[in-house]
Amino acid sequence: MKTTRIPILIAATLLSAVTCVAFVGCDKKDDPISSAKQTDEKEGISAPSIEETKAIAEEGFIYGLPIVMNYAVMNEYAVNKDSGQFKAPFNHILNEPRVFTYKDTAVITPNSDTPYSLAWLDLRAEPIVLSVPAVEKERYFSVMLCDGNTYNYGYMGSRATGNEPGDYLVVGPDWKGEKPEGIKEVFTSTTPFTLAAYRTQLFNPADMPNVIKVQDGYKVQTLSSFLKQPAPPAAPKIDFYPATTAGIKENFFQYLDAALEFIPPSEESKEIRAKLASIGVGPDKTFDFKELSLEHKAAILLAMKEGDEKVSKWLSDGTKKVNGWNIGSFFGDKEFYNGDWLMRAAAAKGGIYGNDAVEAAYPLTRVDENGETLDGSKHNYTLTFPADGFPPVNAFWSVTMYDGKTQYLIENPINRYLINSPMLPEMKKNEDGSLTIYIQKDSPGADKESNWLPAPDDLIYIAMRLYWPKTEAPSILPAGEGSWKPPGIVKVK
Repeated sequence: MKTTRIPILIAATLLSAVTCVAFVGCDKKDDPISSAKQTDEKEGISAPSIEETKAIAEEGFIYGLPIVMNYAVMNEYAVNKDSGQFKAPFNHILNEPRVFTYKDTAVITPNSDTPYSLAWLDLRAEPIVLSVPAVEKERYFSVMLCDGNTYNYGYMGSRATGNEPGDYLVVGPDWKGEKPEGIKEVFTSTTPFTLAAYRTQLFNPADMPNVIKVQDGYKVQTLSSFLKQPAPPAAPKIDFYPATTAGIKENFFQYLDAALEFIPPSEESKEIRAKLASIGVGPDKTFDFKELSLEHKAAILLAMKEGDEKVSKWLSDGTKKVNGWNIGSFFGDKEFYNGDWLMRAAAAKGGIYGNDAVEAAYPLTRVDENGETLDGSKHNYTLTFPADGFPPVNAFWSVTMYDGKTQYLIENPINRYLINSPMLPEMKKNEDGSLTIYIQKDSPGADKESNWLPAPDDLIYIAMRLYWPKTEAPSILPAGEGSWKPPGIVKVK
C-alpha cells in the first residue's frame, strides 16, 4: 500500500477545524455523519460524539481494509477495462504466461514465483464449475478461492486435492442444492463475487511452454453449461462504483460503502456494521469525505492514521520473531479469523491474497539479524542457508525482494526479483555446501552475480515463501514455532 502525507493533512485539518468551531460555528448539517446523526435522533438513538465517531471510524478502517483492498483490485482486474491492470471479465479466466514484474502494481507484495491464472467469479445467477487438468507429479499447482471478505474458503491442487484432473463447484452464499453428478467437491463463498487464483510452478524460463499447457487445461464454466442445461436468467447488470488501488487512502469510506453492497451481513460483523451505519457508512449510504464538517474530517483522518498504525503494529508484534523474520499464520477462512478484524487487516496489508500456512508459509522482514532496518542505499547484506538448513518444503521455496515503501517488485538491471530453489543448479555454493545470497543494489561482481538478489536504493522489504511446507521435523509449522528457523540477514561490514 502506498504511503500518503496523512500527518500533514491531519495537522492542517485539525487547525482548521478548531478555528471553525471556535470562531465561526460552521458545522455542516447535511453531510453523511450529520445525516446519520439526525436519523439516529429521530429513532431515539444516542448519536455518536466526535470522540465516538473517531473510535468507530478507526474500528471501521480496520474491519474494512481487506474488503476495500479486494474491491479495488476487483475493479482493476475484472470491471474497468481501461484500468491498465484489467485481466478478464467475470466468469472468464486469464492465463498469464509470465511471472509478475515491477510493472504489476494492483496487488502489493506480488508473488513472482508462479505464473498466475485469475478468474473473478459472479455467483449471483448460478454456480460456477472450475475444472483442472492432470498435472505431472513433479509440478506444484494450486487454486485458491478467496471471497469479498478475503476469506480463503477452498483449495484445489497438489496439496489439497492432488494432481489428478477434476471438476469442482463454487457456489454463492444463497445457493441451496445437492452436489451435481461429476462434481468432486462444493465450495461455498460468503459473497456473490469471488476470486479464483491459480498458481502453477515454473521450473525455469525454458519451462514456460509446459506451464502454458497446464494453464490451457484450466476451465471456467457455468453449472448449466457443465450440465448441458438451459441457463437461468442473467443477474442484473451492476454499475460498480469506480475504485483504484491508488485511490484507497483518499476514498476509503466511499469505497467501503460500495464494497459492502456485496458483503452479506454476518453474525460476527453485525456489531461493527451497526456502528458504521451510525456514522453514515454502509451499503445503502453515500459517504463523501469532502462533504464532512472540518471537525469530522479531522476525526476521520486521525482514525485512519491510527487504525493503519495498529495494523502495522500487529504485523510486527502479532507474529513470532525469529532471527529478524516475522513468521505467523494469518490467512484463512471465516472460522480461522472468527471476527478478528485486526489480524485480517494485517494479513491484507502484509500481502493480500496470501495462502493458508499449510499451503505456503511466509517469513517476512524489514530488518537484519540485529533488528536494524534494511536499507539498500546504506548497506549490503547477505543471507546464508547452511548445507543442511534449506527451507523444508514438499514443493519449492523462494526469497523475493520488494521496495520497502510500496511493497512492489523493483526494477533492476538483471530483471531478477527473487531467488528460488529451482535456481539452485545455476547458483554457486560455498565449500561447505551452504548457499549465500547477496542482497545489495549494485552487482557483487561477475563471479557472484548468480547469487545476487538486487535491492532498491532505499528501504528493503523481503518475503520468503515456503510452498507446501513439510509437516514433519524439521518444519516451519506451526508457523513461527516449528523446528526450522530461517537464518538472519547479515549486514556486510
